[in-house]
Amino acid sequence: MDLIEGLMTTRAMRRYTDEAVSEEEIVTCLRAALQAPSGGNIQPWQFLVVTDAGKRARLGEIYRRAYFRYEAAMLPTVPPFRDQASRAGFERTVAASRHLAEHMGSAPVIVLFLMPSISMTLSDEGGDLDVGTPYASLYPAVQNFMLAARALGLGTALTTVHRIYQDEVRELFEIPDRLEIPALVPVGHPTGRFGVAPRKPLEKLVHWNTFGNRRD
Repeated sequence: MDLIEGLMTTRAMRRYTDEAVSEEEIVTCLRAALQAPSGGNIQPWQFLVVTDAGKRARLGEIYRRAYFRYEAAMLPTVPPFRDQASRAGFERTVAASRHLAEHMGSAPVIVLFLMPSISMTLSDEGGDLDVGTPYASLYPAVQNFMLAARALGLGTALTTVHRIYQDEVRELFEIPDRLEIPALVPVGHPTGRFGVAPRKPLEKLVHWNTFGNRRD
Protein backbone atom coordinates (compact mmCIF):
# COMPACT_ATOMS: atom_id res chain seq x y z
CA MET A 1 0.00 0.00 0.00
CA ASP A 2 1.18 3.53 -0.76
CA LEU A 3 2.27 5.19 2.48
CA ILE A 4 0.23 8.36 1.94
CA GLU A 5 -2.88 6.30 1.19
CA GLY A 6 -2.36 4.36 4.40
CA LEU A 7 -1.93 7.54 6.42
CA MET A 8 -5.02 9.14 4.89
CA THR A 9 -7.30 6.14 5.37
CA THR A 10 -6.28 4.75 8.77
CA ARG A 11 -9.24 5.64 10.93
CA ALA A 12 -10.90 4.19 14.02
CA MET A 13 -12.67 0.96 13.03
CA ARG A 14 -14.85 -0.17 15.94
CA ARG A 15 -16.86 -3.02 14.43
CA TYR A 16 -15.25 -6.35 13.50
CA THR A 17 -16.21 -9.61 11.87
CA ASP A 18 -15.62 -13.00 13.49
CA GLU A 19 -12.69 -13.70 11.15
CA ALA A 20 -9.54 -14.61 13.05
CA VAL A 21 -6.42 -12.46 13.14
CA SER A 22 -3.25 -14.51 12.90
CA GLU A 23 -0.31 -14.36 15.27
CA GLU A 24 1.89 -13.62 12.26
CA GLU A 25 -0.17 -10.53 11.44
CA ILE A 26 0.08 -9.27 15.01
CA VAL A 27 3.85 -9.83 15.06
CA THR A 28 4.19 -7.91 11.80
CA CYS A 29 2.35 -4.96 13.38
CA LEU A 30 4.46 -5.17 16.53
CA ARG A 31 7.67 -5.13 14.49
CA ALA A 32 6.43 -1.90 12.92
CA ALA A 33 5.68 -0.52 16.40
CA LEU A 34 9.27 -1.21 17.44
CA GLN A 35 10.54 1.12 14.73
CA ALA A 36 8.78 4.15 16.20
CA PRO A 37 10.84 7.06 17.55
CA SER A 38 11.08 7.75 21.28
CA GLY A 39 12.68 10.47 23.39
CA GLY A 40 16.38 9.77 23.81
CA ASN A 41 15.72 6.42 22.11
CA ILE A 42 14.50 5.08 25.47
CA GLN A 43 12.08 2.66 23.77
CA PRO A 44 9.87 2.46 26.89
CA TRP A 45 7.25 0.13 25.47
CA GLN A 46 6.16 -3.39 26.20
CA PHE A 47 3.22 -5.12 24.56
CA LEU A 48 0.67 -7.51 26.03
CA VAL A 49 -1.27 -9.41 23.35
CA VAL A 50 -4.60 -10.83 24.49
CA THR A 51 -5.97 -13.73 22.46
CA ASP A 52 -7.43 -15.92 25.22
CA ALA A 53 -11.22 -15.79 24.93
CA GLY A 54 -11.83 -15.78 28.67
CA LYS A 55 -9.42 -12.94 29.33
CA ARG A 56 -10.74 -10.96 26.39
CA ALA A 57 -14.24 -11.29 27.81
CA ARG A 58 -13.13 -10.15 31.28
CA LEU A 59 -11.20 -7.24 29.81
CA GLY A 60 -14.25 -6.39 27.72
CA GLU A 61 -16.39 -6.14 30.84
CA ILE A 62 -13.90 -3.77 32.49
CA TYR A 63 -13.81 -1.68 29.33
CA ARG A 64 -17.61 -1.57 29.08
CA ARG A 65 -17.95 -0.25 32.63
CA ALA A 66 -15.22 2.32 32.04
CA TYR A 67 -16.69 3.53 28.76
CA PHE A 68 -20.22 4.07 29.99
CA ARG A 69 -18.98 5.85 33.08
CA TYR A 70 -16.90 8.08 30.82
CA GLU A 71 -19.79 8.71 28.42
CA ALA A 72 -22.12 9.73 31.25
CA ALA A 73 -19.59 12.33 32.37
CA MET A 74 -18.70 13.47 28.84
CA LEU A 75 -22.08 13.99 27.15
CA PRO A 76 -23.22 16.90 29.36
CA THR A 77 -20.04 18.78 28.43
CA VAL A 78 -20.58 18.64 24.65
CA PRO A 79 -21.02 22.20 23.27
CA PRO A 80 -23.86 23.10 20.89
CA PHE A 81 -23.40 21.81 17.35
CA ARG A 82 -22.78 24.35 14.61
CA ASP A 83 -25.02 22.48 12.16
CA GLN A 84 -26.97 19.26 11.66
CA ALA A 85 -24.09 17.57 9.86
CA SER A 86 -21.85 18.08 12.90
CA ARG A 87 -24.52 16.63 15.16
CA ALA A 88 -24.97 13.61 12.89
CA GLY A 89 -21.21 12.97 12.80
CA PHE A 90 -20.97 13.13 16.58
CA GLU A 91 -23.93 10.77 16.98
CA ARG A 92 -22.31 8.26 14.61
CA THR A 93 -19.10 8.36 16.62
CA VAL A 94 -20.97 7.83 19.88
CA ALA A 95 -22.93 4.93 18.40
CA ALA A 96 -19.73 3.28 17.15
CA SER A 97 -18.03 3.84 20.51
CA ARG A 98 -20.97 2.28 22.33
CA HIS A 99 -20.85 -0.69 19.99
CA LEU A 100 -17.16 -1.19 20.72
CA ALA A 101 -17.82 -0.91 24.45
CA GLU A 102 -20.45 -3.62 24.23
CA HIS A 103 -18.32 -5.88 22.02
CA MET A 104 -14.72 -5.19 23.06
CA GLY A 105 -14.45 -8.66 24.57
CA SER A 106 -15.34 -10.16 21.18
CA ALA A 107 -12.55 -8.42 19.27
CA PRO A 108 -10.28 -11.17 17.87
CA VAL A 109 -7.16 -9.65 19.46
CA ILE A 110 -6.63 -6.87 21.99
CA VAL A 111 -3.19 -5.32 22.44
CA LEU A 112 -2.21 -3.44 25.59
CA PHE A 113 0.65 -0.95 25.26
CA LEU A 114 2.67 -0.71 28.47
CA MET A 115 5.39 1.63 29.70
CA PRO A 116 7.05 2.47 33.02
CA SER A 117 5.64 5.34 35.04
CA ILE A 118 8.46 7.82 34.45
CA SER A 119 9.09 11.54 34.18
CA MET A 120 11.10 13.14 31.39
CA THR A 121 11.54 16.38 33.35
CA LEU A 122 15.10 17.36 34.31
CA SER A 123 16.24 20.28 36.44
CA ASP A 124 19.15 22.68 36.51
CA GLU A 125 19.93 25.91 38.35
CA GLY A 126 17.23 27.64 36.29
CA GLY A 127 14.50 25.25 37.38
CA ASP A 128 12.61 22.41 35.72
CA LEU A 129 13.27 21.61 32.06
CA ASP A 130 9.91 20.69 30.59
CA VAL A 131 10.55 18.50 27.54
CA GLY A 132 7.04 17.09 27.33
CA THR A 133 5.02 14.12 28.41
CA PRO A 134 6.68 10.68 28.46
CA TYR A 135 3.63 9.37 26.60
CA ALA A 136 5.11 11.08 23.53
CA SER A 137 7.60 8.20 23.52
CA LEU A 138 4.84 5.58 23.35
CA TYR A 139 2.08 6.86 21.10
CA PRO A 140 4.21 6.85 17.92
CA ALA A 141 4.56 3.09 18.47
CA VAL A 142 0.78 2.81 18.75
CA GLN A 143 0.35 4.70 15.48
CA ASN A 144 2.96 2.53 13.74
CA PHE A 145 1.09 -0.55 14.93
CA MET A 146 -2.21 0.79 13.59
CA LEU A 147 -0.70 1.79 10.25
CA ALA A 148 0.79 -1.67 9.82
CA ALA A 149 -2.59 -3.17 10.62
CA ARG A 150 -4.17 -0.94 7.98
CA ALA A 151 -1.65 -2.22 5.41
CA LEU A 152 -2.81 -5.76 6.24
CA GLY A 153 -6.47 -4.83 5.89
CA LEU A 154 -7.06 -4.97 9.65
CA GLY A 155 -9.08 -2.44 11.62
CA THR A 156 -7.98 -0.90 14.91
CA ALA A 157 -9.06 1.80 17.35
CA LEU A 158 -6.88 3.66 19.85
CA THR A 159 -8.68 3.64 23.20
CA THR A 160 -7.76 4.92 26.65
CA VAL A 161 -10.91 4.80 28.82
CA HIS A 162 -9.74 1.50 30.35
CA ARG A 163 -7.44 3.67 32.47
CA ILE A 164 -10.45 4.55 34.65
CA TYR A 165 -10.08 1.01 36.00
CA GLN A 166 -6.38 0.55 35.21
CA ASP A 167 -5.72 -1.27 38.49
CA GLU A 168 -8.31 -3.91 37.56
CA VAL A 169 -6.64 -4.39 34.19
CA ARG A 170 -3.27 -4.76 35.89
CA GLU A 171 -4.69 -7.37 38.24
CA LEU A 172 -6.33 -9.32 35.42
CA PHE A 173 -3.05 -9.67 33.53
CA GLU A 174 -0.63 -9.63 36.49
CA ILE A 175 0.96 -6.41 35.25
CA PRO A 176 3.38 -4.87 37.79
CA ASP A 177 2.28 -1.60 39.40
CA ARG A 178 5.36 0.13 37.98
CA LEU A 179 3.88 -0.15 34.48
CA GLU A 180 1.17 2.08 33.09
CA ILE A 181 -1.23 1.11 30.31
CA PRO A 182 -1.48 4.24 28.15
CA ALA A 183 -3.26 2.54 25.24
CA LEU A 184 -5.53 -0.39 24.47
CA VAL A 185 -6.02 -1.34 20.81
CA PRO A 186 -8.55 -3.93 19.57
CA VAL A 187 -7.67 -5.58 16.25
CA GLY A 188 -9.97 -7.29 13.79
CA HIS A 189 -11.27 -7.45 10.24
CA PRO A 190 -13.56 -4.42 9.98
CA THR A 191 -17.16 -4.62 8.86
CA GLY A 192 -16.96 -1.11 7.37
CA ARG A 193 -14.77 0.47 4.74
CA PHE A 194 -11.54 2.35 5.16
CA GLY A 195 -11.62 5.92 3.91
CA VAL A 196 -10.62 9.51 4.50
CA ALA A 197 -12.26 10.78 7.67
CA PRO A 198 -13.84 14.25 7.80
CA ARG A 199 -11.55 16.77 9.46
CA LYS A 200 -11.45 20.52 10.09
CA PRO A 201 -10.31 22.56 7.06
CA LEU A 202 -6.51 22.67 6.87
CA GLU A 203 -6.43 26.36 6.00
CA LYS A 204 -8.07 27.19 9.35
CA LEU A 205 -5.40 25.32 11.29
CA VAL A 206 -2.12 26.30 9.64
CA HIS A 207 -0.17 29.43 10.58
CA TRP A 208 2.79 30.55 8.47
CA ASN A 209 5.80 32.03 10.28
CA THR A 210 3.62 33.98 12.75
CA PHE A 211 0.57 32.82 14.65
CA GLY A 212 -2.54 34.15 12.92
CA ASN A 213 -0.86 34.46 9.52
CA ARG A 214 -2.97 32.17 7.33
CA ARG A 215 -3.02 31.42 3.63
CA ASP A 216 -6.34 30.91 1.89
